[in-house]
Amino acid sequence: MKKNILVVDDSALMRRVICDIINSDNRFQAIDTCCDGLQAYEKLKTKRYDAVLLDVYMPRMDGLQLLERIQTEHIEATVIMVSTLTTEDASVTVRAMELGAVDFVTKPENIIEAKGHDFRKRLLDMIQAVLHMDEPQIRATAVRERTRPTASVMVAPKSDGTPRRRMPAPRRGCNRIVALACSTGGPKALHTVLPALDPGMDAPMVLVQHMPTGFTKSLADRLNELSKVTVKEAEEGETLEKGVVYIAPGGRHLEVVCGANGSHKVHLSDAPAIGGLKPCANIMYQSLKNSRYDEITCVVLTGMGADGTAGIEQLDKSKPIHVIAQNAQTCVVYGMPRAVAEAGLVDEVVPLESIANTIIKNVGVK
Repeated sequence: MKKNILVVDDSALMRRVICDIINSDNRFQAIDTCCDGLQAYEKLKTKRYDAVLLDVYMPRMDGLQLLERIQTEHIEATVIMVSTLTTEDASVTVRAMELGAVDFVTKPENIIEAKGHDFRKRLLDMIQAVLHMDEPQIRATAVRERTRPTASVMVAPKSDGTPRRRMPAPRRGCNRIVALACSTGGPKALHTVLPALDPGMDAPMVLVQHMPTGFTKSLADRLNELSKVTVKEAEEGETLEKGVVYIAPGGRHLEVVCGANGSHKVHLSDAPAIGGLKPCANIMYQSLKNSRYDEITCVVLTGMGADGTAGIEQLDKSKPIHVIAQNAQTCVVYGMPRAVAEAGLVDEVVPLESIANTIIKNVGVK
C-alpha cells in the first residue's frame, strides 16, 4: 500500500511540483494538499497521514504555529519541513525541530531547480528514510530489543571475534573525550540528550550533526540555552575543555589535534565533502586516533546512512573506546546506529532518554 503524504504550502505551483515528485514514486501518494496551517490542522484532526510536508511561512497559521498546535493537542504526525529557509532563518528551522519536526529539506528558490533531479532526490530520500521503507528489518530489531531485560544492552564485540579493549570504570586522572554523531532526527534527539548531561561532565564532547552551513550556530545557541553544560559551535584553534560540547560547523569538517602541554584543539578542515557529507563524522573519529586521550566514548544517534562506522572501526584499532548506540525504537531513522552495530562495534544499545546518563556513567563527573 502506498504511503499517504499531506503537502502543506501556500504556493499552488509548489504544491503541484511537490505532489508530482511524490506521485512519481510508486511507494508514495499525495492526494490531499493545504494552502496554510489552519487547513492542515483541520485535516490532521480527523485523518491520519504517513507524513506531512510542511512549509514555514504561510497565511492564517504558519508552520511553527501548526507544530505548536500539534504538540499541544497531541496530534500524531510525522512532519518534514520543506521551505526556502536561508541562513538567517536557521533559528526558525531549529525551533521547528524542537517542536517535533523530524528534519527539513531546503526548497529551491526557483521553479526550475524545484523540478530538477537534486531536489527530487533529496525529498524522496528523506521521506523514504523517515518512513522506514526497510520496515521489516527495523521492526525485527525493535522486537529483539524489547525482549531484552534491561534498557542498556551489552553487545558482542567485533564481528571478527577478536577482543575489544574495554574502557575501565571512570577514574581520576584519566583523560577522556566524548565524540557524538547524528543526522536525520538528530537535532530533535540532541534536545533530549544535551540538556540532560551533568554540568560536571569530566570530558569535552565533540559532535557532528549533518546540517548545512549557517544552521549549526543556531542549533548550538538554542541547545546552550537549554543545557547545564556549555554548548557552542566549534571554532578554529580553540582548546577543548571538560564540560563543553563543540558542534562542528555546517560546511566544515571537525578534527581534534594535539596542542601544547597535553591539551587538544579544534581544527576545522575545508577538505572536500565525504559521500556528500561536510561535516563528516568519520573524519572526526579518525582524527582521534592521534590524540592523547586515554579513552574515548563514541555515541551514535539517529541518522540516515553509515557515517561514523568506518571512523570508529579505525579508532578501535588504536584506542580503548566504548561505543553507545541509540536503539531502533527511539530513532527517527535507524541507519547510523544500525550500521555501527552490524559492524560489531557497539558496547551498549540504549533508548534516547538514557543516552545522557550512559555517557556520564562512562566518563564520570569532576
